[in-house]
Amino acid sequence: MKHLTLADLGWSNHFAAQIADDPAQSNLVCRLSSVARDRLMGLSPGAEHLLVPPSDMTTGQFAVGDWVITDPTRQKVTRRLTPLTELTRRAAGTGAEQQLIAANVDTLGIVSSCNADFNEARLERYLALAATAGCLPLVILTKADQADDPHSYVRRAERLSPLVTAIALNATEAEDAALLAPWCKTGQTLALVGSSGVGKSTLSNALTGGEVATAGIREDDAKGRHTTTARGLHRTRACGWLIDTPGMRALRLSGAREGVDAVFADLDELAKACRFSDCSHEAEPGCAIHAAIETGQVDPDRLRRWRKLQAEDARNSETLAQARARDKSFGKLVRSVMKDKDRYRR
Repeated sequence: MKHLTLADLGWSNHFAAQIADDPAQSNLVCRLSSVARDRLMGLSPGAEHLLVPPSDMTTGQFAVGDWVITDPTRQKVTRRLTPLTELTRRAAGTGAEQQLIAANVDTLGIVSSCNADFNEARLERYLALAATAGCLPLVILTKADQADDPHSYVRRAERLSPLVTAIALNATEAEDAALLAPWCKTGQTLALVGSSGVGKSTLSNALTGGEVATAGIREDDAKGRHTTTARGLHRTRACGWLIDTPGMRALRLSGAREGVDAVFADLDELAKACRFSDCSHEAEPGCAIHAAIETGQVDPDRLRRWRKLQAEDARNSETLAQARARDKSFGKLVRSVMKDKDRYRR
């Protein structure tokens, strides 16, 4: 790490502007390379630092890829700089909390494969995540060597959105993995997301020269086991940065309405021509989207997936207070029903 500069680590004018009133703080910045339950690891030119969060924050309020200001001893974070891009999802459970996935990612590599794992609905979900965060989306289709026509998968992926760049490759071939170098060169950060068993760890090894454990997949459904268990920031052979993430069983979107509509820009544009501004695109007269479906211009499944993501995002974007109020009301209803049952039993 001795020869790295702040620019090598991904520092830009976006972050410099946040310390413009005290430029000397540039000597106290670190980029987080890992986030654990009770500690943080940060990189600065020439060194790696074990850090703890401020007393009024938890490590869960930081993400791999974050830029932070530390105290002079570099043992404690004093400030998190506003990220340029931020990948989040709604945390598991009934709460409305957001879970940070990664920060300051330039390109989101959405990894699928040229087999049964390929799923348009899942890809659209990840594309909406990228659009919401402000990252460039790159669909990486692995196991191209095992498919009769890997380019058919590329075409299917690129049809999902004008935002998509798709590439098919064999992750086990170093030359193929090197095709990703333009997205993780000096100062650039590529994050890999996708299901388990699609080759993220294999790609990570090829791009970084590391030795992350890999595992096979089940033949019946092309699904695999988790091999990456934690997010980390790693230097790539192309002198950029890679964030590999554990396979996600569920990606719950929240606050992603604009991202969803960006992925489905064709439908969003058609909807503006509907006769009614509040058209639900079901059976209303003058629905431009249904007219396009009837002429074969739009796949009805695409409309269904768009509406499903919109509804999910609206539901998941409710505030924590709203979520608690809803749960409280439901709890009252359950108690009332149980009380009535007890009364009838008597």
